[in-house]
Order: sequence, then C-alpha cells, then structure tokens
Amino acid sequence: MDTFIILLLNSNFFICMDWMKGTFMMGEFKILEMETLAPEIKRLVVSAPLIAERAQVGQFIIVRVDEKGERFPLTLVDWNPAEGSITLVFLEVGVSTKKLGTLKVGDQILDLVGPLGNPAEIERYGEAVVIGGGVGIAAMYPRVKALKKAGNQVTSIIGAKTSNLLIYEREIKGWSDELHVSTDDGSRGFKGFTSNVLGELLNRGRRFNFVFAVGPVLMMRAVTEVTRPYGIRTVASLNPIMVDGTGMCGACRVTVGGKTKFTCVDGPEFDAHLVDFAELIARLRTYIGEEQQALRILEAKGLGGG
Repeated sequence: MDTFIILLLNSNFFICMDWMKGTFMMGEFKILEMETLAPEIKRLVVSAPLIAERAQVGQFIIVRVDEKGERFPLTLVDWNPAEGSITLVFLEVGVSTKKLGTLKVGDQILDLVGPLGNPAEIERYGEAVVIGGGVGIAAMYPRVKALKKAGNQVTSIIGAKTSNLLIYEREIKGWSDELHVSTDDGSRGFKGFTSNVLGELLNRGRRFNFVFAVGPVLMMRAVTEVTRPYGIRTVASLNPIMVDGTGMCGACRVTVGGKTKFTCVDGPEFDAHLVDFAELIARLRTYIGEEQQALRILEAKGLGGG
C-alpha cells in the first residue's frame, strides 16, 4: 500500500512524497502543445494542474527533462487553472533545453517543480515601461497584462538580434498602450537596443514611474544605467545558474545592495539599481566550457541520446 506525505515548502507550493520509496511524486506532466515561435525558440503547453492553480506573475518552475537531465528554471509565461495547464517559452541553447525541444505532443516531462520564487509586486504606478529582449519577451507578457489590469499606462519595448527572432509581439501589443520594437541589425523597427529606445523616450521628455526588464543580463544592465540618472524605480528579473530552486544549494546567489541574496527564494525580481551585474555575468560564465563540451557530446550521439 502506497503511503504519502505532503511537504509544504511555502504558502504557494507543495509536493507529494512517496514515503516508502523516498521519491518525489510530481504527477504526469504531459505535453499538450509544442510550437516553434522562431529559430531555436519554442512554446510549450504542459499539463500541470497544481502549478496552474497557484501560479502568479513573476514566478518560475524548475524542469528536469529525464533522469540524467540537469535541473533548470523557466519563467511561467501563462497558465490556465480551468484546463490545468501552464505555458513555457524556451531557447534551445544547451543540452537540457535541446532535449526538451525534441519532445512532442503526448510526451511527458519527468519533473516540474513550482511555482517557485516570489510573485511580482503589481501596483498602480501610473506610467510603466516593460522591456524584454530575446526569449525574455515572452517572460514579460504576464507582467504587461497584470500592469494594464491594475490601471497603468503601459509602454512595452521588445527587442531581438533580428526580425525573425521577435516573439509574442501580438500578445504584448494587445495589452500595451504603446509598443516599440527594436532589432540589433535594423531589420525591424528601431536599429539598436531596447535600452536605446528607452533612452530616446526619456530624451524626448517622457517620464515614467516604473521600469521592468527581463532578458539577457547585458540588456538588463544597460536598461538599469539608462534609468539610474532619472531615479526611476527599476526592477530586473534575474536568471543566474539555479539548481534546486528552494534556497538550499546557494547556486543562484547574487549580490544586491552589498548583501548576498538567493534568487530562487529572495527573488527572482530585485531592485536593478542595487544588483551587482558584473558578478552575475561572471558567475553565468563559470561553466561555459563544460556546457559546450556536454553539447558536443549530445550532438555526436544525436539529440535526446543518452
């Protein structure tokens, strides 16, 4: 006879543990939809009723594709409690995300843990700017929607290296009062970076009460330096190396205001003007060599080979 206990990790998340086997029972996470949004960027809808019931803006999950896979975080892009599903968008950049990208509708993901992290603080700021770059464009979508519902005037800025990497434009435009598009190569919209667009708006006399940024660390740092002279409250959603996602391992530590914080339990959102971005960038580069070697091995065996 199976015996289970409930482990309460916080007020928003619990898991069932098989007491006899000592393993976590996360349920069956069946893939309901898999869509290619852009080269190497995919949208995934997966059955996860307990996560869908408790998900809030700004939170994330930890994914493990198979028994030999690493644990990695993905931001919750959307969720449907009625259907018991969550939506994730990811870039196929390393071994684990490439393995995830090989799965098809009907396949199952081994583990999903969440929702994790602190929910975003959604207030009526007045004039709000939401900025996303690369795959971070999808991650900004729930924030745009929530800010608009809270009564804010929302200006959205999205950017990518080139036009065919722009995603979620229609969805974000539907909840924005203004939408600005930038590409590094000028193939669509403003030629340059999202931080340049923000700077142009401020130079024209626009004044904002709140700025939120999510995406590449270099982009978030650039946005932070644009808003710093104006004293605009700026929040960044950080994406350091993460393992367990519950504050036990310390892999996701960042320095904020001179103090060590764990992104998984203290974040993932922080006052961007207090973040030590140089340290974050250095930590993200720690295992580049190992990651590249693991990817070469996987490709030599064929994607998904073990």
